[in-house]
Amino acid sequence: MIITRRGGAFAVLLLASGLLQAAGNADRGATIVMQGEGQGGAPCLACHGNDGAGNDGAGFPRLAGLNAGYLAAQLRDYREGRRTNVIMAPNAAHLSDQQIEDVAAYYAMQNVVAKPAEQPADLLAQGEKLVKQGDWDNYIVPCETCHGPGAQGVGATFPGLSGQHPSYLRQQLEAWKNGTRTNDPNQLMLAIAARLSDEQIQAVSAYLSQLPTSGGKP
Repeated sequence: MIITRRGGAFAVLLLASGLLQAAGNADRGATIVMQGEGQGGAPCLACHGNDGAGNDGAGFPRLAGLNAGYLAAQLRDYREGRRTNVIMAPNAAHLSDQQIEDVAAYYAMQNVVAKPAEQPADLLAQGEKLVKQGDWDNYIVPCETCHGPGAQGVGATFPGLSGQHPSYLRQQLEAWKNGTRTNDPNQLMLAIAARLSDEQIQAVSAYLSQLPTSGGKP
């Protein structure tokens, strides 16, 4: 910000470069999702689908309806090496800041109705308890404490987990647990996942996958 005095009045000039973040354009994002960005990156739909539904069997997450700020932050982390993945890193490397915002805006607006596979009742009951009540004997806080009621997400920091594919949820919890994912700004997931047993990871993932999604949102 630059402040100058002229004729007794203050003129405030806000330099947009680096101070204001351009909003994402969903229409431009759709082009990148469908066709790629023209510099060697693959179209996003190849793994996540044009509607952001993802693929449970292949371990590709649902992106539809997730907060745009969260999606953009993850793409920047892939691009800059704070989060690693052999598929995402080279594709994110080709995206500019504006393209990242555009892709995030597009997927945030999509609305996918999840069709989760059936899970054993006892596993779901264990997962529900962990999500809603935690396991205080082992210093595990409820997932809803950070991710909100129904694990629908809170802003750009705590993503919606409801209706996410169970295979992806397990994969990420295991990555937090073994330290191969560390891009948590508050370092909360590292500590929580370290205390989860393999059975608890499976139970939480199963239960969260059954919860209704919140639908498309900016």
